[in-house]
Amino acid sequence: MWLAAGISLPVLAAAIALVLMRTPASDAPAPVDLTPLAVATTAAAPEAIDEGPDSVEITVQPDDTLDQIFRSIGIDIGTLASLRTRPEVRKALDILRPGDIITLTYADGVLQSLNRQISDTLTLKVSRAGDDYAVNYIENPLETTVVSHHARIESSLFEAGQQAGISSRTIMTLANQIFGFDIDFALDIREGDEFSVLYEQEFQDGRYVNDGQVLAAEFVNRGKTHRAVWFESKDGEVKGYYTPEGRGMRKAFLRAPLDFTRISSRFNSARKHPVLGVVRAHKGTDYAAPTGTPIWAAGNGRVIYAGRKGGYGNVVIIDHGKGISTVYGHMSRFGRSLRVGRSVNQGDTIGYVGMTGLATGPHLHYEYRVKGVQKNPASLPMPTTEIPSVYMAEFRSQAEVALARLEIADQDVPDQRFAQR
Repeated sequence: MWLAAGISLPVLAAAIALVLMRTPASDAPAPVDLTPLAVATTAAAPEAIDEGPDSVEITVQPDDTLDQIFRSIGIDIGTLASLRTRPEVRKALDILRPGDIITLTYADGVLQSLNRQISDTLTLKVSRAGDDYAVNYIENPLETTVVSHHARIESSLFEAGQQAGISSRTIMTLANQIFGFDIDFALDIREGDEFSVLYEQEFQDGRYVNDGQVLAAEFVNRGKTHRAVWFESKDGEVKGYYTPEGRGMRKAFLRAPLDFTRISSRFNSARKHPVLGVVRAHKGTDYAAPTGTPIWAAGNGRVIYAGRKGGYGNVVIIDHGKGISTVYGHMSRFGRSLRVGRSVNQGDTIGYVGMTGLATGPHLHYEYRVKGVQKNPASLPMPTTEIPSVYMAEFRSQAEVALARLEIADQDVPDQRFAQR
């Protein structure tokens, strides 16, 4: 009996071991056959990536042409020649301005699209359509808002304007185009002077683009009030800045023939010359400015002298007719197209500030002569033009609205917006 039991124990142990071998433990991972995945990974070819056409944004430089731009990128020049045969696109392609931005997309040297902003409100879009190109002009109109600002001068015109939120562009319009015929902004400005301006601002899709037309302005200089309004007749025949009475702001001569920075010497009949060291009449005005500052013709006339002349250094003399001439001395160089005998218009660049001749620093020496005798231009009345009588009713209607809006700015309102009518 014990013998039988002893024999059966090994058999039982073997049976239990066989069961354990056939039943995997619950916490052991089942074996995974990786052979099919390895075979698939090895056999699959890499998928090709389509990167699409190339795109490049070009900022036009001076003397650039589209031919040069296409060649430098590697776009087929024949495409450009084909597009130029189409009258609706030729002018927009050929006239490039430095700073213009042109966006091109291309593939394998073939133009796919060309975008060029023609103006703030118009964009040219050329797109490939089969074997040809579709040409479209996309309009993006500007929204106009009228704003007004008032400022008081504590140190300078520019600082006062900028602190009031007025752009440099609008400040220069006030100084050069509107009041620059009555006020010398380098000589006459005083602390406490005040000015107000009503002007347009342009937005596109809610984004500020730039300042637009100045509609009305007032400048109080040394207690004297100067006012101006913009007028443009419906037929377009008359336009410009005028006093509320209809007299033109533009005069025959600018008070200061350059962008002002600071004044170094005023009109003075008894002054010690800084180089010669003697008292000598200084019958003119010196405008100190950085070398290279553009100098403008103070009025329309004809160049009668351009060259070197003693203490004046490089000097230009312009004859304005009726015995009036102007002199511009100490120039570093002359305007590119300036020649004796040539006509110039008011505001044309005739040269650049320097310190040639008897000069201790860079500045413009300016003289206003009547029959060869130097005169103080600030003391001379300048002739003006007037609104033709046939347009006076239309002018008064526009002027009254603009001046009424300007009154709000005069009440120390820093930023008053109006709905555009």
